[in-house]
Amino acid sequence: MGKATGFIEFDREKQPYRKVEERLQDWNQVMQAWPVEPLKTQASRCMDCGIPFCHQGCPLGNLIPDWNDLVYRDQWMEAIHRLHATNNFPEFTGTLCPAPCEGSCVLGINEDPVTIKAVELSIIDKAWENGWIKAEPAALRSGKSVAIVGSGPAGLAAAQQLARAGHDVTVFERADRIGGLLRYGIPEFKMEKKQLDRRLRQLEEEGVVFKTNSDIGNSVATEDLEKDFDALLLTGGACEARDLPVEGRQLDGIHQAMHYLPMQNRLCEGDEKGAGFIDAHNKHVIIIGGGDTGADCLGTANRQGCKSVHQLEIMPKPPGVRAADNPWPEWPRIFRTASAHEEGVDRVFAVNTKRFIDDGKGKVKALELISVEMKNEQGRVSFEEISGTEQELPCDLALLAMGFVGPEKPGLLGQLDLELDARGNVIADSATWMTSKDGVFAAGDMRRGQSLIVWAIAEGRSAARGIDEYLTGSSDLPAPV
Repeated sequence: MGKATGFIEFDREKQPYRKVEERLQDWNQVMQAWPVEPLKTQASRCMDCGIPFCHQGCPLGNLIPDWNDLVYRDQWMEAIHRLHATNNFPEFTGTLCPAPCEGSCVLGINEDPVTIKAVELSIIDKAWENGWIKAEPAALRSGKSVAIVGSGPAGLAAAQQLARAGHDVTVFERADRIGGLLRYGIPEFKMEKKQLDRRLRQLEEEGVVFKTNSDIGNSVATEDLEKDFDALLLTGGACEARDLPVEGRQLDGIHQAMHYLPMQNRLCEGDEKGAGFIDAHNKHVIIIGGGDTGADCLGTANRQGCKSVHQLEIMPKPPGVRAADNPWPEWPRIFRTASAHEEGVDRVFAVNTKRFIDDGKGKVKALELISVEMKNEQGRVSFEEISGTEQELPCDLALLAMGFVGPEKPGLLGQLDLELDARGNVIADSATWMTSKDGVFAAGDMRRGQSLIVWAIAEGRSAARGIDEYLTGSSDLPAPV
């Protein structure tokens, strides 16, 4: 693979980023493109490991050693063919995925893993630059129609697969623009929406029809979709946010992250700043939640000109290297610094929020914390407060970024009366992807709960195969999961 001794000769290099002082002044992508020669050097570190565990780490089954070798040999067009064989949207995963493949890289046993994600993104960027990405409309039409509810990565991946199989595909989105969380949940500095827009143009050229402002189960009747289409695929995501029911939660200035982030994204799209706009400018901001959504809030608050920002996490600070109970090829649970953290933040671990404090006028002015100790007894995790560790932090704006607890239940799901699992997710057969109702399928976070973009695309592709088999009796579409 690549250069036989590359992994011995070369160290892993970090993805180039724009300088912090520069990127904080705009909403443009923070990452820079790799120059070709240094990237080829990084690709050459992919070793002939015999069993490529990176495949095990990637839900899409990406042919990682293949395209690493091709990049090293300067065969970029063949590399994009290999990449597109398993992934409809490598620019999305190459930008947003946390790269579980790298956590499974064999080189990662005792060295830094191969920069798989950077190679992936560079391949698709070069393909777009050279005009290699073309629409691939089906040569034959099946005469069958599919409605897809939700235009996030799972819905878009399924739409493209089904359209290429010859079906008439209509994607319904309740927001005013297509893209789901790719559009309104991911900040512009993390993924510029021109990447999404060019893919949508490709899908339209392949015959996919998009309908916005279509809230199925509310503004659009569920029974109309069942009547008008041969199959229905639910990819609406897990949008019910986890709340924080503590004293003072009702105060002004406390918001869910997914109420905050879309407002700034709309400004970046060219919309006007409407009534109720949540602005961090000149405010003490506290972000509750240490994950990716919290980091997205952090980068947004810093660009809006906040006075200070803290990010709170109930879990203890992870170690700098793998712990003994976290061996390769498991995902390494180690301390990570996102680009947003480099831009300025006080990160506080092992704390819990006791209450929000009123300024006397119905607005939040501070937050009371207490340190906690994590207990793990027979696999049951709990957190014990440490007496005497209470502290207050000034807070004009609190953003709740604690994840999601499943799909929203009123409307569509309630009307279809689908079977749900113990966590409230839609149950769908792992082989056919059909729910408890004939002709209704589910994929992505709506089926598996909050997860990674790479899982969403993989599930969308697999569900497309299940639907294709349902409609025609057989399918040539791949099924990655």
